[in-house]
Amino acid sequence: MAGVLTTAGKDIVLNSDAAWPPAYASVHNVDAPTDNTTEPSGGSPAYARKALTWGTSSGNSKALAATLPVFDIPAAFTVKSVGLWSALTNGTLYGYWDVTDEAFAGQGTYTVSSGTVTL
Repeated sequence: MAGVLTTAGKDIVLNSDAAWPPAYASVHNVDAPTDNTTEPSGGSPAYARKALTWGTSSGNSKALAATLPVFDIPAAFTVKSVGLWSALTNGTLYGYWDVTDEAFAGQGTYTVSSGTVTL
């Protein structure tokens, strides 16, 4: 028998102290990442995953708070998706956002301007 969560049940999950929502974000050069092999490396300053700050959930959704991640992107990398991770390095990939492709000919920054997860 399959269970169904109500809006209140979903909000409890989204506001729990468990591993959800994801604590870190990454950028990838593929539309649907499955692991960390498609993240950039190098650059100056060097690329690294960024911590995420989430607002309070409402109506089955939870959105990023005002502190939005800014990534240092090395030259010759195209951002195609943003990954949602359990850890700063390695960890578990919980999901991703497909974003509009942005190609970097030279070193630059990529800012996630918004993001929401919905159950």
